[in-house]
Amino acid sequence: VFSPGALLCLHLVEAFIQSNLKDVLSCLCSPYRVKLWASAFGGEIKSISAKYSGSQLLQKKYKEFERAVRVEEIDGLRLVKKLAENMEEMFHKKSEAMKRLVEAAEEAHLQHEDDPDLQYEYFNAVLINEVDEEGNSMELGGDFLLQPNDHFNNLSVNLSLSVVQVPTNMYNKDSAIVNGVYWSEALNKVFVDNFERDPSLIWQYFGSAKGFFRQYPGIKWRPDEHGVIAFDCRNRKWYIQAATSPKDVVILVDVSGSMKGLRLTIARQTVSSILDTLGDDDFFNVIAYNDEVHYVEPCLNGTLVQADVTNKDHFRMNLDKLLAKGIGMLDVGLTEAFEVLNDFNQTGRGSVCSQAIMLVTDGAVDTYDSVFAKYNWPDRKVRIFPYLIGRESAFADNLKWMACANKGYFTQISTLADVQENVMEYLHVLSRPKVIAQEHDTVWTEAYIDSTLEDGQGPILMTTVAMPVFSTKNETRNRGILLGVVGTDVPVSELLKTIPKYKLGIHGYAFAITNNGYILTHPDLRPLYEESKKRRKPNYSSVDLSEVEWEDKDDTLRNAMVNRKTGTFSMEVKKTVDKGKRVLVLHNDYYYTDIKGTPFSLGVALSRGHGKYLFRGNVTVEEGLHDLEHPDVQLADEWTYCDTDEHPEHRYLSQIEAIKLYLSGREAHLKCDKELIQEVLFDAVVTAPLEAYWTSLVLNKSENSDKGVEIAYLGTRTGLSRINLFVVPDQLTNQDFLTAEDKEGVFNADHFPLWYKRAAEQVPGTFVYSLPFNTGKDNNSVVLASTAIQLLDERKSPIAAAVGIQMKLEFFQRKFWTASRQCAALDGRCSISCDNENINCYLIDNNGFILVAEDYSLTGMFFGEAEGAVMNKLLLMGSFKRVTLYDYQAICRIFAESSDGSRALLDVSTPSQRGDRTMLVPCDTEYPAFVSERTIKETTGNIDCEGCIKSFVIQQIPSSNLFMVVVDNKCDCSDASPMRSLTAAAHNESLKCERLKFQKDRRRPDSCHPFHPEVTKPNHITTTSQPNLLPPLSPRGNQTQPYHNHITT
Repeated sequence: VFSPGALLCLHLVEAFIQSNLKDVLSCLCSPYRVKLWASAFGGEIKSISAKYSGSQLLQKKYKEFERAVRVEEIDGLRLVKKLAENMEEMFHKKSEAMKRLVEAAEEAHLQHEDDPDLQYEYFNAVLINEVDEEGNSMELGGDFLLQPNDHFNNLSVNLSLSVVQVPTNMYNKDSAIVNGVYWSEALNKVFVDNFERDPSLIWQYFGSAKGFFRQYPGIKWRPDEHGVIAFDCRNRKWYIQAATSPKDVVILVDVSGSMKGLRLTIARQTVSSILDTLGDDDFFNVIAYNDEVHYVEPCLNGTLVQADVTNKDHFRMNLDKLLAKGIGMLDVGLTEAFEVLNDFNQTGRGSVCSQAIMLVTDGAVDTYDSVFAKYNWPDRKVRIFPYLIGRESAFADNLKWMACANKGYFTQISTLADVQENVMEYLHVLSRPKVIAQEHDTVWTEAYIDSTLEDGQGPILMTTVAMPVFSTKNETRNRGILLGVVGTDVPVSELLKTIPKYKLGIHGYAFAITNNGYILTHPDLRPLYEESKKRRKPNYSSVDLSEVEWEDKDDTLRNAMVNRKTGTFSMEVKKTVDKGKRVLVLHNDYYYTDIKGTPFSLGVALSRGHGKYLFRGNVTVEEGLHDLEHPDVQLADEWTYCDTDEHPEHRYLSQIEAIKLYLSGREAHLKCDKELIQEVLFDAVVTAPLEAYWTSLVLNKSENSDKGVEIAYLGTRTGLSRINLFVVPDQLTNQDFLTAEDKEGVFNADHFPLWYKRAAEQVPGTFVYSLPFNTGKDNNSVVLASTAIQLLDERKSPIAAAVGIQMKLEFFQRKFWTASRQCAALDGRCSISCDNENINCYLIDNNGFILVAEDYSLTGMFFGEAEGAVMNKLLLMGSFKRVTLYDYQAICRIFAESSDGSRALLDVSTPSQRGDRTMLVPCDTEYPAFVSERTIKETTGNIDCEGCIKSFVIQQIPSSNLFMVVVDNKCDCSDASPMRSLTAAAHNESLKCERLKFQKDRRRPDSCHPFHPEVTKPNHITTTSQPNLLPPLSPRGNQTQPYHNHITT
């Protein structure tokens, strides 16, 4: 039996036996030979990396300051409470601004008397600065001064006035709109005042119940390519959430034979529009009926589901399956709807607030008062909202009676164009109890994307704070008239500004969730498609915490935060980096508490070891300022050293300029993080000698010495960085490195650079080498070499900095091949090297990715794809371990022929090459990552393939994260399965059903206003085709009672 090393030797002997039998037999064909190659390359590349990065000099400088440094353990619980207080203060300022708007709006409306003949010219957001064919200003347009403003991402705005947007399907000069615009003009003064008090505010607005939208600062709106602006403020979540209370809803759809054709099309659109009005705090189901009931989603019989985006989209897909046939037995449908609402309410899992049945039908032959008497009278806790589909009104009277008798609202929808406007009417009915109680609840939405302020980095995540505005006129007070909703957007980045990243450590981060467990902010939230960064994922706003912190199998952390508890939690986590291709295995400690005055909870994650410690240095201000002024010093753009948004005069300052101004003492209004600035000054002083060191290297660099080294770089725990170029900028191989385009390579609001994070997890003194993925066939890529600088020689020592170099890949590879040739000729008798045609030499990193191979196209590829059999053997031998990862935010392609929406036809790779029409859908994926064991020094192995034995040797490159692998290529083991495969989680029907039914813990909103005892005067029933109301029917349908043209609420 031959050892693996001996087998490899035999193959090499066979290759050379014809040329020099004696020399071949005497050569040392063994792991020792590979070790020599690895040692030669390792020594050479570390020498270059250390020399040009200046790592040894920097380590020495930090050692010199060791006695002036104080190491502290981070108190995570104290930290998260302090951060929560900072956020509470910030959120409170936004809420107070909205209260001022509410008071001004209600006062302005109180003083206004509606004038049906009012003529008033206002600034229409679409028509401002527009002219007609003759060059005259458009009516409702006129000259409107707009100037670019950096606070609004250089959009042209007017900071003195607001503009008014009216939906395309509404008349600009309708009397109700003109009157509303006129009295709401009083908000301009408050908008301006709010912005002066809190310059961090962005958009402020008032959404009217009449449909118009007043926005400050004024900005020009532009229609889409069809000349339409579809925006209607009343359809927005912030409006609905502020106007109404949470609700449980059953949508009852008539699918009898009379609903065929256009009526069924209108009915489907009506149901879809109703779903649009439901939010994360609502619950629903859709039941179709003819002579029996049919659940649109059969597996959800007898229950309701949360109205999140995923569930609503699922029901929309199933609406297309509805077919009209048979006889409409409405009593059967109503009975089922009432029983579902009652049973679900008993579970306590729903909204436990308002309840409603939305009836979508083309008529009712009876009033079905016996059903209402059994299930809904006398309390009338379930409101009935009938939507009569079609132009005929023969059976309208019964539906109107149902609405009146059950505190609802009747609407007739004749055409598709009528759907949206009429569906929304029910919201104003549900708002009345809140209005009459004068409960100005402050609401906060989940995270959503606003493209108005889209910057170079893409759309911006927002949350909105909103409050309802009520009519306070005595004559209408008990009718509960909602005037509209005021709101302001708060970029999630504003939350991140309150978080001192330097206190969280290299891998630490802060995150926040809603009362439903959905992410408000988290560094692992990915709201956009990978293949098209501009496109939003359909369910991006309802990503649950458990979908990113998925190692918490029991939802211990999530549920504690949802229930607004304060506490701690620990677990081992697998954090993906480098676009999900690499994994860091960490042990995290979590600290969490609630953010008072909001539905949000805040968490902080700190990684154990160096992540639980920070240090404080001490230098004089004069020393620090002197070294901070070097032109190559940069500070993290997204970190808040000084709050330059607080006052307009500070907005043009860079962070370094702001620090200088703050330290000068000449600007009392400039708020800065004193602790962070002190540490920045310390880092500036300690790292300053590197500038002179790098400069001397440039000056003393000879023509032929290490021409492949292009950049030296440094980053510290305070976000300070220094960069030195060894070539002119135009000659850089990778122009994006350390720029805003290189998102993972720079300090961001929620993470340290990738090269910094990876270096921190290596053994001190070793370098981490990596290169970009998808290097391709052109040899124009680069290799990064980075190493961490520890303050003390112990495991708990904080990482002070990381330094490194960028070098050409071609230069790096040449060093590798040269080292193997030199070592092969050491004894003067054997000329074996990696050039030999019978062996393949690879250089791979600790995650199994290839940095060097004879076939350049393999560069950047996973080793298991090139040598599957060898990688499998390394896993079996324990040299590498496989780590299973999950992505619950993935987007998969589904083939169009899967008409039922089944995910059995998921394709998680590239678009179909067959030309089949596909669509992208959210999905769950499972995929592997690989990590080497740190104890590997040298391993040999052989693999029994069909008819031959394949041998290999793997040897660690000293002081690095690299391994040299030499493989015998004469034995073909190409049948080995590919190692890195992405698998979509295929769910059978029963599992799909269980997922739909399953509801995680959630916390209901604090306020609920389903009814109000003082409601005495009801509101009008309206139709789209017949404004005059018909008298109601008696319980049996006879017109015997006088009718007051109202419904009861």
